[in-house]
Amino acid sequence: MDFTALNIVILTLFIILAIGFLCRKTGIIDDHASKKMSKLILAIGQPAMLIYSLSSAEYSEENVKMAGAMIVIGFIFHAILALIAFLIALPFKKLPDDRKVTEFALIFANCAFIGFPIFEALIPGKGLFMASFLVVSFNILLWTLGLGIFARGRTDVKITVRKVLVNFGTIPCLIGFVLFLLKNPAISFEMPEFFTKAAQYLMNLCTPISLLITGSLIAVQSPRKIFGTWQLYYFNVIKLVALPLLVCVITKLINLPQPYAIFLTAAAALPSASATTMMAETYDVSPGYASLTVGTSSLLSILTIPLTLTIAQYIFSL
Repeated sequence: MDFTALNIVILTLFIILAIGFLCRKTGIIDDHASKKMSKLILAIGQPAMLIYSLSSAEYSEENVKMAGAMIVIGFIFHAILALIAFLIALPFKKLPDDRKVTEFALIFANCAFIGFPIFEALIPGKGLFMASFLVVSFNILLWTLGLGIFARGRTDVKITVRKVLVNFGTIPCLIGFVLFLLKNPAISFEMPEFFTKAAQYLMNLCTPISLLITGSLIAVQSPRKIFGTWQLYYFNVIKLVALPLLVCVITKLINLPQPYAIFLTAAAALPSASATTMMAETYDVSPGYASLTVGTSSLLSILTIPLTLTIAQYIFSL
């Protein structure tokens, strides 16, 4: 693995995160702006990202097989993380809401907004394609397994067929996948360039705005909350170091082809998804702690991603 491109991406992400921190401290971003930008990303940026990344992929038999493999691997990957997260969150028994957030944040990583540029840096030409189809399982499980975690022990939070099938993740995935399949030489349908360009421009909003929001979330937390709670130390060590190395060892033991092994290790090393904060705020489940899991894991991942992937590289070489 050549980490030059990865390190450039990591440092770039850190600069944008720091700008978000400063914007909150200087009042450029406030609560209202943060919530509006979150809705913008959720309703416009993320769908555009999913549609563009899936529909712009080169059609070939090899890519069709890889797409199918990534969807299946994605479900297995998240299922394993769900089992581990359930066990890891057990020490939070006396803090049921923190337990839900911890479990959710361990399962769902920022595999799109932060992950896409990292995957492409690690596996040039294939990383973005693989990530696009990993996001299919992510979005389906977010509104089933993820919502089920927040609904645990409550009667006011319900999983409905509509929430599972019709949301800002599943519909764009379906549209993008259909457009990808329509590129089959037997059909040879291509979307007009102005459509793909528009989707690309909107997609490019996701990473910078997501990082600005994350930086602003860190800025409103007191140093005591960030550095004085055992839960965050426990969470981040598991999330950013233990989990990716465990995934690395598992992929090594089952002899998974190296591109997939590298990809899944990197996916496990990513910080928690911004959806953690969104869901916690929506259902009033420890939103302050949720913002800390997203904020601190995003900040620390700048250091831990290169570290864990360097260790993983050594393990793969054995």
